[in-house]
Amino acid sequence: MFKHIEESQITITQLMLPSHSNFSGKIHGGHILNLMDQIAFACASKHSRHYCVTASVNKVDFLNSIEVGELMSLKASINHTGRTSMVVGVRVESENVQTGEIKHCNSSYFTMVAKDNDGNNVPVPGIILKTKDDVRRFSRSIMRQEHSRNRSENFKRSVFKIEEHMDLVKNQNAKVEFELNDH
Repeated sequence: MFKHIEESQITITQLMLPSHSNFSGKIHGGHILNLMDQIAFACASKHSRHYCVTASVNKVDFLNSIEVGELMSLKASINHTGRTSMVVGVRVESENVQTGEIKHCNSSYFTMVAKDNDGNNVPVPGIILKTKDDVRRFSRSIMRQEHSRNRSENFKRSVFKIEEHMDLVKNQNAKVEFELNDH
């Protein structure tokens, strides 16, 4: 079974209140991440028609801060479907209600897994790719997964070769206090 991406897209908008802010009057990153996780859950559950859990969150860069009194909008869309998992793209924007200025605040990718009532993984419908952007997002998700797997493999304790990384480390803000032949 395949579904159109639009069938599970979700947008929520919320007014940012002082209770959402940190001491400098900016909205807490943790509050934003919480809402991102909620919308990713809703989008994935809507697509799969099952309860979903967050398996991983790919890199979150906070590009622009969100101020108290601004409207924050979160947009979620299925970018990739595997057998039991989905990659949900989440975009966060803020709008200054007085000026109408809209800022892109961050984007991230949540891998969500569909579960049955017993907690077992269940297959999810595939997605129908209708545009070049749909194919780009789907392909990008595959590449992100491959890069993540390679990164994990290359840094496993059993295969890590410290000699290959010492030049990289010595040019950073770090100090190595052991001799290579000690470890």
